Amino acid sequence: MYLELFKLKELPFRLSPDPQFLYLSKQHARAKAYMESTIWFTDGFVVITGEIGSGKTTLIESFLQEIQRDVVVAQINQTQVSAVDFLQAVLVQFGFSPFKMKKAELIATINNFLVEQYAADRKVLLIVDEAQNLSLRVLEEVRLLSGVETTKEKVLRIILAGQPELNEKLDAPELVQLTQRIRLRFHLGTLSPAEMRGYIQHRLEVAGAADREIFAEATFPEIFRYTGGVPRLVNTLCDTAMMSAYGVDRDHVIADDIASAVQELRWVEFQARTQQHSRSQAESGAPARSAVDGTRELVGKLIIATEGRTLSEIPLKLGRVIIGRTADNDVQIDSRFVSRHHCQIIATGQGCVVEDLNSTNGIHVQGKRVRRHNLNDGDVVVIGKHEIMYVDERLSARRKDFTETVPGAQAPAPQPETGEGPA
Repeated sequence: MYLELFKLKELPFRLSPDPQFLYLSKQHARAKAYMESTIWFTDGFVVITGEIGSGKTTLIESFLQEIQRDVVVAQINQTQVSAVDFLQAVLVQFGFSPFKMKKAELIATINNFLVEQYAADRKVLLIVDEAQNLSLRVLEEVRLLSGVETTKEKVLRIILAGQPELNEKLDAPELVQLTQRIRLRFHLGTLSPAEMRGYIQHRLEVAGAADREIFAEATFPEIFRYTGGVPRLVNTLCDTAMMSAYGVDRDHVIADDIASAVQELRWVEFQARTQQHSRSQAESGAPARSAVDGTRELVGKLIIATEGRTLSEIPLKLGRVIIGRTADNDVQIDSRFVSRHHCQIIATGQGCVVEDLNSTNGIHVQGKRVRRHNLNDGDVVVIGKHEIMYVDERLSARRKDFTETVPGAQAPAPQPETGEGPA
């Protein structure tokens, strides 16, 4: 291979999920932090989604390498299974030989094991990769397992990882009880051009390149043009380009090598490939997913203030907004009274909810500390020394529609709703 020519210790762009090559972009670091939170909190699932090749499995492997010794892990990767097969797979991970057990015995054995581990002061974590392939029946079994508890807390921590279809499946009406138990959801998007460049240089450095420039500056825009920042595609194109340079005995990659690799792989530009995929989905009747944040409906805004001063106004769209102290949040509030990931606001077609993310100082509405609160227009959420006012743009739009449709009508005054939602 080309290792000797490029003076590398190992192949930098292998497709296998090697944790030492993990590049923690802003979003990968945040997803990993969410995984780590499962070790300390047992009050719900963590769901990590991402497109094929976005780095989910590598992230999981890196997380597992750093896990404490008092954590017992069951990792399930084969997910096209029946409910009984799934329960057997979990018990195999825990060291049992369960293949002659009936379903009731499987469940009882898992429950007893979980309680025993809790009594021995050990934590138990279940990680399911490729979870989008789980049937609704198996997902319901996962929910039932999550309900095993002592008098103090639930004893099984659960991470579900999968492709974006997992979110669509979890939102099915049949899984409403499971969805209510999801504490955090995070979607791994593609790398930005700057992150992609850092990703390539990081992998080369780990492979032994040190500070040598193996990829010429002109190659990075071309790599992004054909990969869209998807890590697995970046690996494939970079590896093929290095083979092209190796073929002419050149110890660095230039734009011509990228072009040669693209021709060999028979790739088109990433944007054209995405559009073609969307057309195929439309023709097959499959629901299309938009990756462009700007296409989401604007539902309101958040006005952030402290000590009577307005600091910023944040547009609020359908989806999820994470608020916290560090820069990897959607909204950063740099204050020692604010936790790293303090709270989240979820906007849906039915309304908006604010949820505490196990912060130290909590969230307060109307002077009362709440864990979850259904937001009404004008509500003020206090976190630390900051105030966040929620403004519902949809409400004002409905009032306008009413007064324009009915001659002489006046907009109805907003009625107060119940404050705190279910914990």
